[in-house]
Amino acid sequence: MTFKATLIGFSAILMWSLLALFTAASGKMPPFQLSAICFLIGSLPGLVVLGMRPERIALLKQPAKVWITGIAGLFGYHFLYFTALRNAPAVEAGLIAYLWPLLIVVGSALLPGERLRWYHLAGALAGLVGTILIVARNGVAFDDAYLLGYGAAFLCAFTWSGYSLITRRFEAVSTDVVTGFCLATSILSFVCHLALETTVWPATTFEWLAVVGLGLLPVGAAFYAWDFGVKNGNIQLLGVASYAAPVLSTLILILFGFAEPSWRIALACLFVTGGAVLAAKDMIFRNRATVAQPAE
Repeated sequence: MTFKATLIGFSAILMWSLLALFTAASGKMPPFQLSAICFLIGSLPGLVVLGMRPERIALLKQPAKVWITGIAGLFGYHFLYFTALRNAPAVEAGLIAYLWPLLIVVGSALLPGERLRWYHLAGALAGLVGTILIVARNGVAFDDAYLLGYGAAFLCAFTWSGYSLITRRFEAVSTDVVTGFCLATSILSFVCHLALETTVWPATTFEWLAVVGLGLLPVGAAFYAWDFGVKNGNIQLLGVASYAAPVLSTLILILFGFAEPSWRIALACLFVTGGAVLAAKDMIFRNRATVAQPAE
């Protein structure tokens, strides 16, 4: 189950790598409006499942701490991320916010049955270096004039890593509850949109398709897959593997003509891949040992 669940969790990372492409193709819709629409779309598959299997609705009856954790994780992360981008340069804010995989790896040592090894930490740091090469390709300059944005980005990283780690402790809670988390995040994002933004609708069918793609994959199915993965899979490996998202995202942008290839991207791929392999050392050698055992 651990290997299968880890693969399912990794599928979320693959879907998040499409976030930049779909966002770039979705037009000029403001972030909270886009978030409200995408999370509404993201809740639809779960609502369909609940409609086809009404008996699963009972699984939504969970303690308040589960709902608070889920809504704070999904909405809190996006609220803080958008706040960071509004109050600090995107490169610096993005780098700080993307500390969450490292925080997951380090924080996993506090979970029951988990043990943090040197190669988990080394793999996470290698992934962080790869991310810096991708995100900070034009340089990084931290300015105390943007402390509010930097602070929001730090809180953003702690929010998502905290959500992921706490979710691990709710392993008995069905992933069906993510449907409710998405709906609540959609409603709260809509409230923020009305209070802070001017409504802008997609201008073309292509932009609408990009919005739907966002809602179905990186802002939809990815959260269901991540929930199942962190509850049942190798959370340390998933934390390290999360650094693949910005690298894969950049490669996809290059493929579709939104970015140019460079030596930084190749080097980043080496760091991220090497870090993931290092962090997965236990799983790789355990699987080899299992294959090597003679049949009785």
